[in-house]
Amino acid sequence: MKLSATTLTASLLVSVIGILLVIPMMLQWERPPMESAQWGFRGTGMEHTVNPRLAAKVKAANPLPTPDDPVPNDGVLVKDDKENYKNVQVLGDLDTAQFNRLMGAITLWVAPQEGDNAGCAYCHNVENMASDEVYTKVVARRMLQMTRTINSTYKTHVAGTGVTCYTCHRGQPVPANIWYTNPGPRQAGGMAASRDGQNLAGQPVPAFASLPYDPFTPLISKPGEAIRVQATTALPGNTGSDFKKTETTYALMMHMSTALGVNCTFCHNSRAFSNWEQSRPQRVTAWHGIQMVRDINANYISSLSGVFPANRKGPMGDVYKTNCATCHNGVNKPLYGFSMAKSYPELSVPNP
Repeated sequence: MKLSATTLTASLLVSVIGILLVIPMMLQWERPPMESAQWGFRGTGMEHTVNPRLAAKVKAANPLPTPDDPVPNDGVLVKDDKENYKNVQVLGDLDTAQFNRLMGAITLWVAPQEGDNAGCAYCHNVENMASDEVYTKVVARRMLQMTRTINSTYKTHVAGTGVTCYTCHRGQPVPANIWYTNPGPRQAGGMAASRDGQNLAGQPVPAFASLPYDPFTPLISKPGEAIRVQATTALPGNTGSDFKKTETTYALMMHMSTALGVNCTFCHNSRAFSNWEQSRPQRVTAWHGIQMVRDINANYISSLSGVFPANRKGPMGDVYKTNCATCHNGVNKPLYGFSMAKSYPELSVPNP
């Protein structure tokens, strides 16, 4: 049977289109061999799988900073030196030598660039250091309170490793991994006017899955609100979650896996995902982490909504917020467990 030129051309065109559609999907695949380690009982599928070819890229994205050398105290507290230190509302309990060392470190952690609005000038009017006219100074003050709260109150999550400004910022004024309310892609009118946040494949946030494109709403929920999708009783028992909330939870879990560079069995027992007794201890640590993120998003970051300018907000007008990737950046322990906080103990004391 002979095929006409038109048929051959159409077949070739279909083949080319098919290849062009497949190539983007193939770019998300990871070729073998992989490295795996057993994390739980045999037969439960509790294994950790790593692509060794990606490990170097992840490590390069998480450079370890060099802490400044410690300095001897000069015996004068900032709050007592009214002549040289004015309007210090958070770190007045520090020795002045500690204070100046920390200010220098924060400059490198957050605004090391050169220029008129970098270094000290990123937060301060250098002609009047006590002034609050630069909005970033008001933000930095609140972020210092947040850091102290994390290190002193959320040891159930950060343990003795703790955090500093560098944990999130990595030398950038705005951390690389932030989120804000995603309005979603533009939609056609009429009945197709809205997807209600559902089912978009190819988006990087839900791991390129056909899941909600804005999975972070549970990270601004009320502290203690459960994130669950599995019933604890036989049918017709229910979890109180509809399909939309269930899909959002799955998308959030996939974000957490990507953010920490692990799979589900880092926390869960694959034969009983909802069972805490059969889960790994890391699940408890993750639970406390979710409560911590909710707290800092609601009480530290979103509280600055009236301070941030429009260019530091998302398209829906909400401020940039934190998620698991903000600190972890693809590693299950931020900075591979390197503790910056130990070199800056002044960031681990409770707020006065």
